Parts: sequence; structure tokens; C-alpha cells
Amino acid sequence: MSEKAKPPSRLLFYLITLSLFLLILSSLSLRQFGDVSLLPGSVFRLILANDTSINVRPNVQRDSKIKTIPFLSPLSSKTQSPNSGPSSEGAICPPSRSLSCEKNRAVLKVYMYDLPPEFHFGLLGWKGNGNETWPTVNDPRHIPPYPGGLTLQHSMEFWLTLDLLASNAPSVVKACSAVRVENSSEADIFFVPFFSSLSYNRYSKPLGKEKLVLNRILQEKLVQYLLGQDLWKRHGGKDHLIVAHHPNSMLHSRKKLASAMFVLADFGRYPAKVANIEKDIIAPYKHVVRSIPNDQSAKFDQRSILAYFKGAIYRKDGGTIRQELYYLLKDEKDVHFTFGSYGKNGVNKANAGMASSKFCLHIAGDTPSSNRLFDIVATHCVPVIISDEIELPFEDVLDYSDFCVFVHASDAIKPGYLLKLLRGIDRDEWTKMWVRLQEIAPHFEYNYPSKPDDAVDMIWKAVRRKVSAVRLELNRKKRYYRSQPTS
Repeated sequence: MSEKAKPPSRLLFYLITLSLFLLILSSLSLRQFGDVSLLPGSVFRLILANDTSINVRPNVQRDSKIKTIPFLSPLSSKTQSPNSGPSSEGAICPPSRSLSCEKNRAVLKVYMYDLPPEFHFGLLGWKGNGNETWPTVNDPRHIPPYPGGLTLQHSMEFWLTLDLLASNAPSVVKACSAVRVENSSEADIFFVPFFSSLSYNRYSKPLGKEKLVLNRILQEKLVQYLLGQDLWKRHGGKDHLIVAHHPNSMLHSRKKLASAMFVLADFGRYPAKVANIEKDIIAPYKHVVRSIPNDQSAKFDQRSILAYFKGAIYRKDGGTIRQELYYLLKDEKDVHFTFGSYGKNGVNKANAGMASSKFCLHIAGDTPSSNRLFDIVATHCVPVIISDEIELPFEDVLDYSDFCVFVHASDAIKPGYLLKLLRGIDRDEWTKMWVRLQEIAPHFEYNYPSKPDDAVDMIWKAVRRKVSAVRLELNRKKRYYRSQPTS
């Protein structure tokens, strides 16, 4: 070999030596730090299979960051909870082990009254051991099931109470917008855990020879209790939260407790002095149909029905519009407008019908709202809202015009108006609304444990936004308290 050939050989030797050194160094780094995030999974599995001596340790710095995020148990689409009624959504899932919610992570600190079980889980038949006030929420099997069927649609009281109980359960991973505090001086809001909708649905009929109505008795006891509490007297109940989602719940006590913040379905049966959008929260109904997964949601051309409605046709008050629309639309070939109920197999038929339709009609009935709207959203059918007095959940943060079509009742009953409007919405415009529906649908799902930005979490955030206004009013009233003459 000539002298001129030697330098390249030395260079090649140095390059090989340097490469081996770097390979050994990278192997040592892998052993020390265990950060394999840059390796493809198949390669990492191969390393483990061929070198069992590798000690893959968690990255302490990364894990410390992860612990500040409220991770949640993934919901299986096959999960069916006894509490979830006919829908697999809203199912109660086994909790994952994690740290409980910490007060400094929550946007809302909630003091919950320890009312006797007769006001809440006792209405579900739960009997605690000894002097227990609450069931354990660490294991879903120990949580009393909430009734299914249409009773489920007003179950917000159940989900919110569970969420507060879970905030003190170390083994439950939940959204941490709201956390329960034991010290009332730390609270932003005072929660009254009365299952008022369940009380109305189950215990409104007279019992025994005395014809006593348990629902009314509980309301009277609740009023007497709350009005006697120093926490209520301090601000006249303005910083208290009461769930009364069924339109007929709290019927005998709502005026006496009107200063409190209510969680409602709408304001249809309330005087403005008792309930209004300035102080109260509108919460979504719990839908009763099965949610359609995004990857199974039919697109524009796969939905053969233009407009769908199935329900009671003849209604009172503002619901008379249903009858007028029925006679206008019943014979249209691409419209499904029929009588129907959630009776035997009714839910499944409604589910299939909505999932096969481009537009689904939400028409005012006895009240401006109903669970139908949220059934529609769950099937990704574009809602057509014909209800002039409706109030919608979270409308201060959600623009419903992105995924709904609003029609004044007076326009909807004009011959040909509604069909012309809907047929004028082309594939592209409809698809934009359909995509947005898939994005916002999780906001209307009730889960245990709660998930970030699900219905439970959104309600707590809505309460937090109202609390700011309450606090402003209360603080303004205290301006001159030192100037008041003493007796």
C-alpha cells in the first residue's frame, strides 16, 4: 500500500472509533435516564427483548409535571353503568389511582351541606352504616344507581353531588374545576345537595291515610333548615346553589329560596323574580339516546332524511306550534314527522332516525326546552330550534349558531318557509355545522368521574362565572358598613 493511501485508512479508523464511543455513550444515557420517548415503540420493545438488564426508570422531572394535570379514566364505548340508564354515555367508570383534587387547583371552592340522606341518596334507597351521611365513591359498585328512562334526563343533582364527594377521594381522578372544602370560610359557593327532581318524579303522590306528600314535606323541611342557617342569613342565600332541573321540582319552596342560584332546564315555569338568566344556571339535559362516535357519524350524503321529528304532537301553551308544523310537513317525502314516545323500543328508533337525518327539529312543547335537543346533538344531526323562549346551556362561551339553525315560530309555520330554508343549506355549510357538533358534543356528556369540559365541569365553570357577579354585588353593599350608626 502506498504512503498516499494511509491517511484515509487512519481517518476511517478514527471515524469508526468515534462512532463506537458515541454508541456506548448513548446506551449509557438510555440506562441512566430511561427517556425512550424518541424511540419508535417497535424498536424499544426490541431493546427490552434483547437486553433485560436495561433499567427503564420514569423521568422524575416529566412525571412531576404530569401530576398537575387532572387525567381521567378513559371511557370504554362498551361500558354500561347501572347509573347510566339506557345510554352508555354518562357511565360510571372505575376510578384510577391518583392524588385527589387540591384546593389550589380548583377554580371553584364549594362547601356542601351535610344534609341527612333523606334529601339525597336516601331517595335512591341507600342506607348507610350507622351515622353515615354519604356513600363511598371510591368504588362505583357502592354508588346507588339512579333510575333510568326519562327520569335520568334531570339527574344533574346526582352527578354534581358525586363530583363534590369525589374531590375528596384520593383514588378518584376527576376534573378539578370544583373542589369540596370542609371549612365554610374558604368557600366561593354553598351547595345544597337536595335531589329535587328525583323527589318530584318519585315522591309527589299522596301516601297513606293522611295523604302526605313526601316531596312537599322534604321541601318544607329544607326551607326551615336553610333559613335558620347563619351561612344563609349572612347574604340572604345569594351565595347558595340549588339544583331544580325538572320544571316542577321545588314547586312549593322556590319562591322562599329565590335568592339562591338555581341550576335549571329553562325559565318556562318561573316568574322572572324567582329565576332569570342574570343569576341562574341553565344545565343540559342528560340525553337518553346513544351517542354516535365521531368515526361512525354519517356524512351529508349518507343521511337520506332531510328533517326529522318524532314526539308528542298535541301540547299545551307554546307547544301548539307542533300541531301546525305536523300538518305542514307530514306528507313531504324527505321529512319524517310522526307521533312517538320513549316507550318500548322508542329510544332505539329515535336514535336511528336522528342518525339518518340531516336536520332534526327541536320544537317548543309544554316548556321551551327538552332533552330532545341533547339527543339530537348526541347523534350529530344538525338541530333546528323552533322555540322562541328557549335558554341554552353555556351560551356565554358557546356560539350555538355555529352548529344550530334557529327559526322563529312565526316564520316556521309559513307554508314552504322551513323546507326552503333547509334545502338551501348546501353540503359544505351543513358539514361545517356537523364537524362543530362533534367538537362540542362532549360538553353535554355527564360522566363519573367528571372529565375536563364535560357537562359536570362546564356547569361548575358556569357557576364560577356567576359567582363573580354575586361577589361584586355583595362587596359593593359592604362599602359603608363602618359608617352605619350603632344603636
